[in-house]
Amino acid sequence: MRQFFASVMMGLMSLSVADVAQAQNTPLRLEITDGVIEPLPVAVPNFIPDSPEATELAVEIARLVAADLTGTGLFREIPSSAFISQISSFDTPVKYADWKAINAQALITGGVSVSGDRLTVRFRGHDVFAEGELGEGLQFNGTTAGWRRMAHKVADAIYSRITGETGYFDSRVVYVSESGDKANRRKRLAVMDYDGANVQYLTNSASIVLAPRFSPTGDRVLYTSYESGFPQIHVLDIGKVQRRILSADDGIMSFAPRFAPDGRTVVYSQSQGGNTDLYRMDIASGQRNRLTSAPSIETAPSYSPDGSQIVFESDRSGSQQLYVMGANGGDARRISFGKGRYGTPVWSPRGDLVAFTKQSNGRFHIGVMRTDGSEERLLTSSFLDEGPTWSPNGRVIMFTRHTQGANGRATLYSVDITGRNLKPVRTPDGASDPAWSPLQ
Repeated sequence: MRQFFASVMMGLMSLSVADVAQAQNTPLRLEITDGVIEPLPVAVPNFIPDSPEATELAVEIARLVAADLTGTGLFREIPSSAFISQISSFDTPVKYADWKAINAQALITGGVSVSGDRLTVRFRGHDVFAEGELGEGLQFNGTTAGWRRMAHKVADAIYSRITGETGYFDSRVVYVSESGDKANRRKRLAVMDYDGANVQYLTNSASIVLAPRFSPTGDRVLYTSYESGFPQIHVLDIGKVQRRILSADDGIMSFAPRFAPDGRTVVYSQSQGGNTDLYRMDIASGQRNRLTSAPSIETAPSYSPDGSQIVFESDRSGSQQLYVMGANGGDARRISFGKGRYGTPVWSPRGDLVAFTKQSNGRFHIGVMRTDGSEERLLTSSFLDEGPTWSPNGRVIMFTRHTQGANGRATLYSVDITGRNLKPVRTPDGASDPAWSPLQ
């Protein structure tokens, strides 16, 4: 049985995935590169319940799996009204000819069992044109209350088998929830599923909070708080909703923190005596080391995935630009050379790209470049886009978009690194400063 992958290619190629699959009897691997010719047609019939109690969840789980996949822009769901075959049992053999007839190239089938508050989801992915399964069927166990996470796990597994990449659906995003008018804007930390569901508020709106950042294990969040009247770094345990102050020196402003990949170290900006430099802190001991000492503003640091380097923004050249240095400090090399100002750099989880905010010709952009500054690409353009964060697999970027006007609302958006599939992420209130978690 051949392995099956989705097609996402850029250029003038005219063959569809189906044409290629039928034209050759060899394993098909088509790489995701720069853009989408045509989304892959996929059929997701409602999953089969083992009892009346499981009926509603079986439908909801299948719908969420389909929404996860189609939300990437890489897949197109075939409507159930076009189905010739109906899946009546999880173990019934698939009539591949009926799915070929409606041009489904992938088929996802599943079964759902409920016992009390326990939930079991079984599923299979099928390569319709090869008439075989996409690997072995899998089973996930959990609770009925956690059915959304179960569905995300199914979608991640299917996405991975079809594209060859890890998924990102079973992840969360921490952000700043904003409410009230512009003159009386209230801000508090919130965390949600990657798609905007299951919002949980982590702080109240008694003080301003900024720039939350997940730990590598996803159980803690760093952020900047103005509770004391000037910026200090706090760390919050999400599960216990408990927090403590990491930087508490009187009169010293500390902000823009980010975890090192080991989760034990924090890099951040500290402003003292009119100068802002980067520091590193051991969380357990509180020991600090100064990493920069230039007479300029150094901020927004972000580690490379291996922890060996830090990318940051600085105005040492006379304008806001991006620099890379070793994790222990030392000489820094400039990597941004286009026209305009660059800020908020974030290293990709893959290690190959840096995402950034760019201001040029009165517009703001989210862009990416290689870690040496080459191959810069701007993915968005608007009145104000800022603050990118990477999905766990490095395929998607989420960011803040501010609308123009006296009471401009901040909204979260996401975009594929090809610049396609730009879309809003729905939240109950205004939202800014997103930070994506690792896979749960």
